[in-house]
Amino acid sequence: MRLPGVILAGGRATRMGGGDKGLRMVGGRRLIDHVLLRLSPQCAPLALNANGDPARFADLGLPVLPDSIAGHPGPLAGVLAGLDWAAGQGADHIVSVAADTPFFPVDLAARLWAGRAESGLALAATRDVDGQLRRHPTFGLWPVVLRGDLRAALRDGLRKIVMWTDAHGAAVVEFAADPFDPFFNINSPEDIDAAERLVS
Repeated sequence: MRLPGVILAGGRATRMGGGDKGLRMVGGRRLIDHVLLRLSPQCAPLALNANGDPARFADLGLPVLPDSIAGHPGPLAGVLAGLDWAAGQGADHIVSVAADTPFFPVDLAARLWAGRAESGLALAATRDVDGQLRRHPTFGLWPVVLRGDLRAALRDGLRKIVMWTDAHGAAVVEFAADPFDPFFNINSPEDIDAAERLVS
């Protein structure tokens, strides 16, 4: 079974000076292309959560899903857009990934599915240099059945992903962080330099 995948690209990239982080170049490819190369073998169909003019992503050939909650409420709104889209596909779950993370695991979807909680929720995690488990909440497995609850929480002002996932008993699935954290994401020009070094 292949689960639908949703790439979260709805952020405003303020630390990068605005624009679409997914369209920045790393190793001769756009970040979004790196993400698609990793996600396409794992998930189908795929969709992109992004706000603004969808034409800038036309070459990807993917449905572009804007947030359904106004005011840029964050990644949870992208997850909700993905769940609404998946419901229309007749799917039970989606896997989400971030558009600015080019090295996430090639077995992400399978391991999230295998490790899911009774609620159907699972979040990816790695250990930092101090051995502390750190969740990566934009990389998750999300059940369509909870989309009404998520919509209500967002309308009530909830923005922090883990506050909602903890309330529903989400599982945490640990991935190895050696030789580097596969959930390393691009937030600054310095991060692009670091990603270039990892690609090479």
